[in-house]
Amino acid sequence: MKLSVVVPARNEAGNIGPTLDGIRERLQREGIPYEIVVVDDGSSDTTADEVQVRCAADSRIRLVHNKGPHGFGYAVRCGLDAFEGDAVAIIMADGSDNPDDLVRYYFILRDRAECAFGSRFMPGSRIENYPKVKLVINRFANLFIRLLFGLQYNDVTNAFKAYRAAVIQGCRPFLSPHFNLTVELPLKAIVRGYSYEVISISWRQRKRGASLFQLKEMGTRYLFIVLYVWLENHFTKGDYRRPVGEKFTPWGKPSSLSKGDGCSK
Repeated sequence: MKLSVVVPARNEAGNIGPTLDGIRERLQREGIPYEIVVVDDGSSDTTADEVQVRCAADSRIRLVHNKGPHGFGYAVRCGLDAFEGDAVAIIMADGSDNPDDLVRYYFILRDRAECAFGSRFMPGSRIENYPKVKLVINRFANLFIRLLFGLQYNDVTNAFKAYRAAVIQGCRPFLSPHFNLTVELPLKAIVRGYSYEVISISWRQRKRGASLFQLKEMGTRYLFIVLYVWLENHFTKGDYRRPVGEKFTPWGKPSSLSKGDGCSK
């Protein structure tokens, strides 16, 4: 199973090189077939140059330019249109996510579930230097989502997740142009009936640069997309759920629907 890694990046010249090196080294050590798709989201620094150096050293790294409009969601959507693997993970360019967890995601997708979700707030998780105000707001936002959807999963807002390619196709169309895509993707996957597994992961604060995430700009955008998916779940009578009869199978084994949408011939 080939894993694609989508890395959205805007003005991450100080972080993108070490981030890509860490991902490459870990996936190569595990023998995982991979590609890394870096989406340059209109950077004004040398982010693209740093990526090109890695592209020259490893043909499995590709640089894609999001020509606009710009925004985290648009950049991720650009990467989701460009990836070619059997599964895809979204990972931050700032080095906050751990490549060891990426490897664990891969084996979940290959053997046990169609989505791999991490939680930074469960036994076994590790967090370094999470801003206190952001942490409080994060916990309230995730509590609201859990109560609204009846979920046990407590870190829906985290961007670092992975999906089989069929899940990405099954969750289209995407609406979110900004960081609210981080909740649109997993919530759609859950309400549309895809299987998922949650593991504890680690997270650390970026060492260089400033995050583009702005709390004051995201509140209503998060609320809109959460309510949108909730309305889909309760009022569309299952119109957007996965095909009837389709179920998870470990990679390489025949699925219950081998082709098409299950219609008889």
